[in-house]
Amino acid sequence: MKQFVIIGLGNFGFYLATSLYEKGHEVLAIDINSKPIQEIKDSVSQAVVADTTEKKTLEQLGIKDMDTAVICIGSHMEASILTTLNIKDIGIKQIIAKAISDPHSRILYNIGATEIIFPEKDMAVSLAERLNNPNILDYLPFLDDYSIIEWVPPNKFIGKTLQELDLINRYETQVIAIKSLVPEQILMPKAGFVIKDSDILILLGPNAGLDRLNEENK
Repeated sequence: MKQFVIIGLGNFGFYLATSLYEKGHEVLAIDINSKPIQEIKDSVSQAVVADTTEKKTLEQLGIKDMDTAVICIGSHMEASILTTLNIKDIGIKQIIAKAISDPHSRILYNIGATEIIFPEKDMAVSLAERLNNPNILDYLPFLDDYSIIEWVPPNKFIGKTLQELDLINRYETQVIAIKSLVPEQILMPKAGFVIKDSDILILLGPNAGLDRLNEENK
């Protein structure tokens, strides 16, 4: 069990906090308004109305031993920045902050955020990838110019081994996992694994290689 503090209970923060709690973690939910606190209080470990731009307020809540702070108040830039700075000063090591623009994200990084998220942007890019190619079930940016995708193999891949497909040399793309009916999931499959029509491939590769793989195997 880990300890999380979720600050800002818009849709993203609300569902993040309740989902983490459902998975068995300790979750402290904080918002400056009382309405979302009333709505979430029975679905998290603790819910508190507080102004997180005030460092003393955060210190009184005893959050310094939390594993992770997630700051979900990206639409209020000043509050987001002050809260991130306060969380950093208190000493929480992992600070994930929601940003609304690239300048906002750079400020958050510079004052102590360890990870920046753009929920709306990431969802839009993922949806665009799926609409562009129906074989892609999910899309996740990984590093600059690299991505991880869930990919449905075309019919011509069925019955072939990973060694025969040779994706690493043809497309610089690595099969890092396979979702299969039996067993349910295989991590780092071996070269002799035979692709079945029920398999979903989890691929990691450069965006250029993934695009070429999709284009050549529609």
